[in-house]
Amino acid sequence: METIDLQLLRVLRAVSDAGSITGAATALGYSQPAVSQMLQRAEQRLGHALVLRGARGVTLTESGRVLADHALHVQAALTAAREDLDAVGGLTRGRVRIAGFPSASSTLVPAVLATMAATVPGVSTTYVEVEPPEALGMLRRGEVDVALTFTYVGDEVVADPTLLTRAIGRDPLALVRPGGPAGSDTPAAVDLASLRDARWIGGCPRCRGHLLASCASAGFTPDIVLETDNAAAVVGLVAAGLGVALLPRLALATTVIPAGVTVDPVAEELARRVEVVVASGAERVPSVRATLEAVGSAAALLP
Repeated sequence: METIDLQLLRVLRAVSDAGSITGAATALGYSQPAVSQMLQRAEQRLGHALVLRGARGVTLTESGRVLADHALHVQAALTAAREDLDAVGGLTRGRVRIAGFPSASSTLVPAVLATMAATVPGVSTTYVEVEPPEALGMLRRGEVDVALTFTYVGDEVVADPTLLTRAIGRDPLALVRPGGPAGSDTPAAVDLASLRDARWIGGCPRCRGHLLASCASAGFTPDIVLETDNAAAVVGLVAAGLGVALLPRLALATTVIPAGVTVDPVAEELARRVEVVVASGAERVPSVRATLEAVGSAAALLP
């Protein structure tokens, strides 16, 4: 039986992500001829075609995709073996790279990092703020170890066997509009249809898509006149009487609501689901496992 090495798995994963041998070589720091020769030798040795070369780039064959899907599993297993060995030897070290969405940065993430610092001080942590699609891309490329993401009801979610996704809670949305005392809530959820004639403020592309879908369900197309994914800016625009907006409660948790702005509940089904994602198998890595536990504790901060 021919040996399949980790380097080949990493190359195939890079080709899958980049869509070309040149792009994969650049990402890995190799020359393009070296990657081409490595793939050709692997195809001869394994007796399987791994890539299909075409005018628009390179795609993986079914055999190539099968091997590429194993890259994250194998890397996670190797990391787990190294950290398990260190743990047996009494070492308290490790590294976790975390990615998360903007409204998690000021709420969930500080709690996660504080818990990590208190419970596993030997583990170094880094954090980068990106939207969920970018976070998942970084996770697949092995650039981060843990991703905090969210999905909306109705989002098209493609199953990915290379990733492990855990739901940690729900983040309700709220309607932010001019009028009334700061921070007041009405007992009943506001019907979006009552705002069909309002001027709307849109957010990030996914949030804008959710706004369009939610308003479509209510029977109208919102007149989106302004766009920003900065929650404080949205509230400022609302305070100036320039529009209304849907914002997640996480984003509002650390945003000052000025006088003249009302925050009202909307239907529960508009809430987004907050999730934590790691590479399949990475949950066995002690440092990643500690991070997942810290995320679970921080989930208590969800509204």
